[in-house]
Amino acid sequence: MIAIIDYGVGNLFSLTASLRYLGAEAVVTGKKEDIEAADRIILPGVGAFEDAIAKLRDTGLVETIVNETAKGKPLLGICLGMQLLFQESREYGVHEGLGLIKGVIAPIDEDLKAEGIEGLKVPHIGWNALSFESDEPLFKYIKQGDCVYYVHSFYGKDCEESIIASSMYGIRITGAVRNGKVYGTQFHPEKSGEVGLNILKAFMEV
Repeated sequence: MIAIIDYGVGNLFSLTASLRYLGAEAVVTGKKEDIEAADRIILPGVGAFEDAIAKLRDTGLVETIVNETAKGKPLLGICLGMQLLFQESREYGVHEGLGLIKGVIAPIDEDLKAEGIEGLKVPHIGWNALSFESDEPLFKYIKQGDCVYYVHSFYGKDCEESIIASSMYGIRITGAVRNGKVYGTQFHPEKSGEVGLNILKAFMEV
C-alpha cells in the first residue's frame, strides 16, 4: 500500500488516479498509522514552501516521515514535495526543510540572470527532456531524452551528490534527487503521460 500524504496543499486526484491505473493500492491520508502501515510514501505538494512546511509540521507527521524513511521505507517527494525534502529553501526568506536531502532550494530567475540568460519565462512551465543516471532504478522503464512536465519557479541547488536526473532550461535544472530510498522529482510524473506512469511504476518496485 502507498500512503499519499494529505496535508492540505494540492489536488491529489491525478496522482491517485495514476497509481490506481498502475494497479497500486493507494490511500490519501493524514494519519500516522496509515503511513506506518504503508509499504511506500508519496509526499506531493504545490504552492509556497513556507506555507507547505508549516502545514506539514501542523499535522505532526514530520517525525513519522523521518522515522519511516530512516527504516528504509521508500519515499517519493513530487514538485514542492521534493523541495520539502531539502535542508532549506530560499523562497522569500530562509526556511528549514526536512533535511533528508543535502542542499538548498533557490530561485531559478536569479541564476538565469547571473548567467546572463534572457528570454526564458519563470515560472518554468512545460515539457523538457530528462537526462539521468543510466543505472538509476527509478528510470529503468524510460529512455534518455524522454520528456517530463515541470511547473516551478525554484529548484534544487548545491545538491550534486544527490542528483539523479536533470533538464536544461537555460541552466541545469535539478530534475530528480535520491538519498538512499528517499527520492524526489521536481517534475510531475502524474502529469507526464506514459513516461511519468513508467517512473511511478518503477517507484512501486524500489
